[in-house]
Amino acid sequence: MADPEALHTRWLHTLQRTRTTSAPDPAPYADDLLARWSEPQRRYHTLDHLTAVLDHIDVLEKYADDPDLVRLAAWFHDAVYLPDRSENEERSARLAERALPEAGVPPEKTAEVARLVRLTVTHDPSPDDPNGQVLCDADLAILAAPPRTYALYTAAVREEYAFVPSEAFREGRATVLRQLLALPRLFRTPHGAAEWEATARYNIGAELELLDAAR
Repeated sequence: MADPEALHTRWLHTLQRTRTTSAPDPAPYADDLLARWSEPQRRYHTLDHLTAVLDHIDVLEKYADDPDLVRLAAWFHDAVYLPDRSENEERSARLAERALPEAGVPPEKTAEVARLVRLTVTHDPSPDDPNGQVLCDADLAILAAPPRTYALYTAAVREEYAFVPSEAFREGRATVLRQLLALPRLFRTPHGAAEWEATARYNIGAELELLDAAR
């Protein structure tokens, strides 16, 4: 389970390393983000997911140009999340563009965080985008989870979309999974490619078989 106090501390440390002023107080920004990630409509995109992404960034940080900007992007990448909306990433990026300058983060760093948040629409960073590669790999690392954890992940995603009829959900979920499999590589960092790629493709293939069998 996620530890909100530990997340609060992680936010403070990351923000302090990226901003150029000591004011304003960073704590309210942490409180707002933690409240957003704790909203009741969330079942997968929760504080547990945020913690996992931040943990995976810690594993991959040596591949990033600026791992702290990647961490800030992780905080914002699902900060706005309504399962029945398609513009969550854009609204999350705009939230970062409003909040980070207020918190003392300079414009060029704010722009990079917002760019990274928008990249999570496709999870398809370019070969010359190490920050994007680290964020996308960290966000998709759940795909390479052990079988029980992967099953809990898929169940939580289904709960978030409980308002969608079963057949429509199966079709939509299968489309997303096939789009992921069509990528030349799911993971772009050397660690992700070596440690997560094969397992993730196996998990996705197994889930697609289950979705097809349920039709």
